[in-house]
Amino acid sequence: MKAASTLPAGLPAPDADARAHQQAVEQYLSQRIAAADGGFLPFEQWMDHALYAPGLGYYAAGNTKFGATLPTGDFTTAPELTPLFAQTLANQVAQVLRASDSCTVLEFGAGSGAMAEAMIPALREHGLQPEYQILEVSADLRHRQQERLSPFGDAVQWLTALPTAFSGCVLANEVLDAMPVTLFCWDGQGELQELGVRMTQAAAAGAPFELAQRAAPASLRQILAQRMPPLPGYQSEVNLRAEAWVRQMGDWLKRGAALLIDYGFPQREYYHPQRTEGTLMCHFRHHAHAQPLIYAGLQDITTHVDFTAMADAALEGGLDVMGYTSQARFLMSAGLPQLLSSMSRPQAHEEKAADSATLASQAQTQTLSAVQKLLSEAEMGELFKVLAIGRGIDPPLMGFIGGDRRDRL
Repeated sequence: MKAASTLPAGLPAPDADARAHQQAVEQYLSQRIAAADGGFLPFEQWMDHALYAPGLGYYAAGNTKFGATLPTGDFTTAPELTPLFAQTLANQVAQVLRASDSCTVLEFGAGSGAMAEAMIPALREHGLQPEYQILEVSADLRHRQQERLSPFGDAVQWLTALPTAFSGCVLANEVLDAMPVTLFCWDGQGELQELGVRMTQAAAAGAPFELAQRAAPASLRQILAQRMPPLPGYQSEVNLRAEAWVRQMGDWLKRGAALLIDYGFPQREYYHPQRTEGTLMCHFRHHAHAQPLIYAGLQDITTHVDFTAMADAALEGGLDVMGYTSQARFLMSAGLPQLLSSMSRPQAHEEKAADSATLASQAQTQTLSAVQKLLSEAEMGELFKVLAIGRGIDPPLMGFIGGDRRDRL
């Protein structure tokens, strides 16, 4: 993966304001590279700056990120597709809250606030009065969440740091995939190399940066030796920050469960010999490509999740691995069919006017289309997984009754 002389085919061009922001981010990144040892900035640090640099990074600046259609965003998450996602998840959350004798929910990276907006009323229908906490690293997104969730008043609180002790349910939907990763490859001689970013000698049309290699440190060699054999020419990534985050959860999650929802694979699939270029992807205006060094500060940079590594990190942190399955099986087991059925039944107060019937039909069609995306193996149903970790709760969790895959981790 090199800096491109041309942009990926079909990728839209930024407008003037976005281009000005990109130039500011590129200047900031150039300074970070110049200050790095040998002008080599490890990719993990590059990704961290590109996504989270205060006021500049993709998640820290004011760009619109979430939206189902152009030009309103770069990607769409499950809570934005339909409130049924959060309402179904609420059935599992309610079970966890009762088992942990708590009414506290902690959501990491709450995005647009869509999850909380649908989750809180659903939990109230369960007879619970949740204290909904959000830990959001993006000041821009936090402001948007506060506006959207203002009708809930003091029921929603924003944290500025991890709790020291927590009981209840933790939610992390598409959080792990956005954590900075270490890129690596094996050269033609089978020697492990770490990838980083340096300035190009002559700035390319796409970006003034390119990937470079250096001998991997002993710590990285030791980690990867336990996960896969050397494969000359093979490139991939390892998410050590996400593993540390999961491991650290064991220090503060005293009773309850965390539901980690993301796209990914168990380790033997993640590092499959045929997956020769890893899983790193970028998203800009609903276009996906694999060039992370362009559109600095304007595009999302993600990787899939190694769920085996996350489960191992949970165990190392003293937590239990309580369930692992596909998103489709989780939603089916957690009650999505029942919610759909209740929606399809006509209400006594519904008017029979033609206009009302047409609107209802359109809404039902949109809902069914969204549910199809959540469940379909060709869309999110199989690629996305749900991993439950925690302590102090007796199994089984309802979302994993219909197809627990812990034996595949």
